[in-house]
Amino acid sequence: MDMSSPESPHKGKTGIRRIWNAMFYSVAGLRAAYRHEDAFRQEVLLAVVLVPAACFIPVAGVGKAMLIGSVLLVLVVELLNSAVEATVDRISLENHRLAKRAKDIGSAAVLLSLANVAIVWALVIFG
Repeated sequence: MDMSSPESPHKGKTGIRRIWNAMFYSVAGLRAAYRHEDAFRQEVLLAVVLVPAACFIPVAGVGKAMLIGSVLLVLVVELLNSAVEATVDRISLENHRLAKRAKDIGSAAVLLSLANVAIVWALVIFG
């Protein structure tokens, strides 16, 4: 195997050009998730309510960071879950135990991130 060739033909950009392209790919990913994923839209709505609310809660900066960070974590986990689901569906739409397992594990990660929001908010506000 030729070790000088890149792993992917899509990995050729470097430096500022790579960062610039990555920003546009990321924005495209956010748009795609918002357009195609109901759960992501619901969680964005949650973030639109909770992030500003966190700014007005009378707690120290670290507490505000924890409140906001827990909400943003839900969005990150949902994006990863959606990517797993899209990849599994791209490979095959047939029912398969491993496909179900992958999707269920992704869903469990989202559930845990939502539970994390509830726990962090309760501890920061009431703890």
